[in-house]
Amino acid sequence: MSAVVIIPARFGATRFPGKPLASLKGRPLIRHVYENSLGARLASEVVVATDSKEIFDAVVSFGGKAVMTSPAHRSGTDRVAEAAGACDYDIIVNVQGDEPLIKPAMIDDVIGLLDDGRASIGTLAKRLKSPEETADPNVVKVVFDPEGFALYFSRAPIPYPRDGGRSEAYKHIGIYSYRKEALRRLAALPPSRLELIEKLEQLRALEAGMKIKVKETGRDTIGVDTPEDLKRVEEWLSSSS
Repeated sequence: MSAVVIIPARFGATRFPGKPLASLKGRPLIRHVYENSLGARLASEVVVATDSKEIFDAVVSFGGKAVMTSPAHRSGTDRVAEAAGACDYDIIVNVQGDEPLIKPAMIDDVIGLLDDGRASIGTLAKRLKSPEETADPNVVKVVFDPEGFALYFSRAPIPYPRDGGRSEAYKHIGIYSYRKEALRRLAALPPSRLELIEKLEQLRALEAGMKIKVKETGRDTIGVDTPEDLKRVEEWLSSSS
């Protein structure tokens, strides 16, 4: 099956306006995400989907591919779905535009999950070792069955060790692969009841009966939501170089 990586990037983020163009190690944040995505073996193309002419021009200036999308989209998924409508690929991978530490192998992993014909969506999870992260509502947790299919995503510490045993919590890593029809269907659905409660879009897919297959990974990412996050990533890159 053929696959494309689409990176949604909007200019007007509430907490960090202009975030995709913020400088990280002397290059725009979006360039790090784009160039890391290019290393995926199983994806034939990488495209940035944006509502900003500034972002579009920046991507084109470093030799990347970009498409303009509607400024009215409610989410990155909707933006990716619009861009995917013009692409002739079987699998669409949504790599968030604020994930500069994304690894090519993570993209290949989520594409490979859709070799299972029962799966509509693929994603990743990492075992949590820190009680603080397990309790943190900003760290989304996922539980899945023995075959790797997601049962639920939550901001709560799930599963909860009632008898005080060792936590079995997994952090959800927010990279997704979609079969093209599954993405089209998901974007056409209204927000679901559980999605509105937890503010987690992936619950819309579960409530609609779509099967999300999860693969455990040892890799983690640092999403950039604020200028402070950008500093953390810069420090991490400096210490690991």
